[in-house]
Amino acid sequence: MNGFRTLESEAANAAATEDGRTADRPTATDEEPGGPFKAFPSGLHDQLRPFFDNITEEVVQAIRTQIPEYARPTDDTYLQVVHRGVQDALQGFLERMAKPDTDCEPVKATYQRIGRGEADEGRSLDSFQCALRLGARVTWRRINALVDAELLPRNVLAAFGEALFLHLDEMAAATTAGYTEARLHAAGELQQRRTRLIDLLTADPPASAEAISDLARTAQWSVPRRLAVVAIGHGARGAAARPILPPGFLARFDVQPAVLVVPDPEGPGRARAVSGALRGLRAAMGPAVALQEGARSLRWAAEALDLARRGVLADTEMVRCQDHLATLLLFRDEALVEAMTNRHLRPLDGIRPPQRERLAETLLSWLECGHNASEVAHRLAVHPQTVRYRMRQLDELFGDQLHDSGVQFEMQLALRALNLRRAAQSRGEPSGTHHRGSPKASERASKPLRS
Repeated sequence: MNGFRTLESEAANAAATEDGRTADRPTATDEEPGGPFKAFPSGLHDQLRPFFDNITEEVVQAIRTQIPEYARPTDDTYLQVVHRGVQDALQGFLERMAKPDTDCEPVKATYQRIGRGEADEGRSLDSFQCALRLGARVTWRRINALVDAELLPRNVLAAFGEALFLHLDEMAAATTAGYTEARLHAAGELQQRRTRLIDLLTADPPASAEAISDLARTAQWSVPRRLAVVAIGHGARGAAARPILPPGFLARFDVQPAVLVVPDPEGPGRARAVSGALRGLRAAMGPAVALQEGARSLRWAAEALDLARRGVLADTEMVRCQDHLATLLLFRDEALVEAMTNRHLRPLDGIRPPQRERLAETLLSWLECGHNASEVAHRLAVHPQTVRYRMRQLDELFGDQLHDSGVQFEMQLALRALNLRRAAQSRGEPSGTHHRGSPKASERASKPLRS
């Protein structure tokens, strides 16, 4: 590890003899079986063994007092884990000195468990790396003290330093592996819980509030008072793009359309956060609903996304259902719209297309403007006399129906749907599109007033 480089320099410097010359010693490389452990003279591990209990206690005490994350004087179990980790590391070091080719996998397994424990505790590995560096310094000082006391030969210092840092690097790697494995496992489990939570929030019939709250707690998600569901299609980013989402949002991108759950959608900055995160993607946001009504928000969002794809709704990056309630209602069952069109607009079928479209446009404006010819003329940019002329033609075609308020309402609905469909076709509705209760585009085009 990078944190040990300074200590390695100390080890190299300490290996110099008193007169400045490097002591003769056997050489070994990390690539050789046993690496630097083969450089130790036979029996050195037996000379060191009596001192390792004291070194272990000194390392443990230094870690407990100098690293706040490990200072738990009232947690005996945790202190035992720290003590066991230090003891296993030093004992494994002695065993490798005795048998350089020995298998150190049991010690690595211990440190993999420590890494998993660090992840479970919710800590980063910073504190553990500090503990390793501190343990290395304490051990190195103790070995130097033994050499100064002539209890160990001075010519072993360089080999000892090299072996010590190799051993600690391997322990660090084992800990990192365990830590990464635990984090990935936890992230996978958390995502699975959040995926199940999305399913629960959008279930129809709805799940109970208790079930949602229980799963939300294990998914680490704060339960909001209200939520909205966003249906996400493909956009400029392409099919594989996944946006970076604000904290607290739940998302599934393994379904079509992709689903995003927005907590408290009417809160400050929420709309801006959603639009920013989904920039470049076609999406539709359902209405804000109570916690157990997510299925309704998702259904509306999916329908709005489909209408935007077809061109019925303006194909902006973010369509908000609350801005298009009448259109959503009108296209909820297109078979009913077809029935109204057949029943109330059939008299126009006998008129040739250019004139038929002008009459339909005038009739819709007349209905929307409260039968005011001047307003119709202003809207259509024609002379009021032209409007009156067209209305006489319409009166001849429809007769008394044109003055029945109930029929007028249904005419207006049919004409609005007709306009939306024509707009969609002009934007290039995908060929072969077939939606709930509606004829195919090719079939509609063959009928005078069915777009």
